[in-house]
Amino acid sequence: MASNKKLLILPGDGIGPEVMREVRRVIDWMDRRRAVRFDIEEALVGGAAIDVHGVPISAETVAKAKAADAVLFGAVGGPKWDGLGFDRRPELAILTLRRELGLFANLRPATVLDPLVDASTLKPEVVRGLDIMIVRESTGGIYFGEPRGIESLPDGTKKGVNTEVYTTPEIERVARVAFELARRRQGRVCSVEKANVMESGLLWRQTVTALREREFPDVELTHMYADNCAMQLVRNPRQFDVIVTTNLFGDLLSDLASMLTGSLGMLPSATLGGLGPDGRRHALYEPIHGSAPDIAGKGVANPMAQILSFAMLLRFSFDMTEDAALIERACTNVLASGLRTADIMQPGMARVSTQVMGEAVTRELDKLAA
Repeated sequence: MASNKKLLILPGDGIGPEVMREVRRVIDWMDRRRAVRFDIEEALVGGAAIDVHGVPISAETVAKAKAADAVLFGAVGGPKWDGLGFDRRPELAILTLRRELGLFANLRPATVLDPLVDASTLKPEVVRGLDIMIVRESTGGIYFGEPRGIESLPDGTKKGVNTEVYTTPEIERVARVAFELARRRQGRVCSVEKANVMESGLLWRQTVTALREREFPDVELTHMYADNCAMQLVRNPRQFDVIVTTNLFGDLLSDLASMLTGSLGMLPSATLGGLGPDGRRHALYEPIHGSAPDIAGKGVANPMAQILSFAMLLRFSFDMTEDAALIERACTNVLASGLRTADIMQPGMARVSTQVMGEAVTRELDKLAA
């Protein structure tokens, strides 16, 4: 029996608790059928934490996250908390975890599964077989740079300031993650910035180029401006293998890439920290779809992205590639059987609830593991 894996589960708000319940179904299946056990703690984040603790994430929950082998995150936010000040908004929970755990590399795959080729708004021949990994720097850049804020000017108007800042070590560590991933994929990295108009972008390009020459000569490296990358993602997305980019551009490009697949409800993500002296790496896994308050509590949310986030957790935090692939294959087979939640519904398919979709995945896991 393998040693227990320590997980912190943070369901959050909106549809977060609903889709997380279906992941717990998969975890229970693994406890029964695979040689692995999980020690699970659960805590409040986002609006749920504000209601109880008065803050988006408590110091106790941050401590639990630091002690865990991996964190599985749901989603935060909703209209109930829209009136709170900027420094109390539910989304601060995820930003706090990134900062406190040093989670600097956000991995967002954009993969088109064969049963969902027709769900994309692009032509099937453009997206069939699509498999992109976007690596977004997630603790620096314009979202964290100083100075920042809103100030009043002498003439009564105001000025808003945000600063794009990157250092060589910040760029190297996220680029290193991208190169290492590429070695396990197709061996190609495209580095994206705006070196033509931004000094931070020029430093980014120079630093990534130098790192590749020193440490990754076997990986093909190309460079692309962010605006051109957005166009190319729609024009010919299969030209990409791994894209590495800044916090701001990664935020935009990963959302654009997600819609190539047909639904935000299908896409997982991982955010990784650096390896510590003990060989452990802090990591957080979450779907990219957000809290979707308009459908919360209706039982119609797609749990696939949360389940696939758990598969990423197995692969990147525990090196359980076989188990991760088993879950991914189960999800693909369920979709191939014709089951669909509302967000990916197509003519001739069977519309099912969140719970039924989760149950279908575990039944498929039974078949695959038989």
